[in-house]
Amino acid sequence: MKQHWEDIYNNKQPNEVSWTQEKPSISLDFIHGFNTNKNTPIIDIGGGDSKLVDYLLDEGYTDITVLDISGAAIERAKKRLGNRQQSVKWIVNDILEFEPERNYGIWHDRAAFHFQTDEQSIDKYISIVNKAASQFVVVGTFSVNGPKKCSGIEIKQYEEGSMKARFENEHYKNTTCKYEDHITPSGNVQNFIFCGFKRD
Repeated sequence: MKQHWEDIYNNKQPNEVSWTQEKPSISLDFIHGFNTNKNTPIIDIGGGDSKLVDYLLDEGYTDITVLDISGAAIERAKKRLGNRQQSVKWIVNDILEFEPERNYGIWHDRAAFHFQTDEQSIDKYISIVNKAASQFVVVGTFSVNGPKKCSGIEIKQYEEGSMKARFENEHYKNTTCKYEDHITPSGNVQNFIFCGFKRD
């Protein structure tokens, strides 16, 4: 899996991959809606070369971590940010192998969760969230009206009820869910569902 993503980021430009967003508006809307301080620790799971980090830095957030399985993706983001890369913590790791050493006030994921397709992987992912996310979680995945694959890899689709069933537990309660039509660089439409959760 790691080699697959290294190959993608080494050989394709942002306008050649479906997940590219010029502005991650819905992610920012969720983060703004949580009404946290600008020094709240935020981690972007599967952040790759997403521009979410750029917008968070522009808005004055001071404690941002980006995790991605691909070192090439992170190097691309660092190059784009220039000197501002020093204001971000970077982690190259598979999310299922991530052992968080601290808590994060906001856990954001638009890229990794829907690749967990078996119960063992899903349970492992949720256990990491429960360990690391101290205040809020926002997860975006392909909806039941979205694609069944991403970059040639099978994914698991979700709707509002199934997302709540996965993340609502003794720790977290749902705040809201929203659907979004993402327009890919090639002009295709991909339907996502984003759900936010607050730790009790």
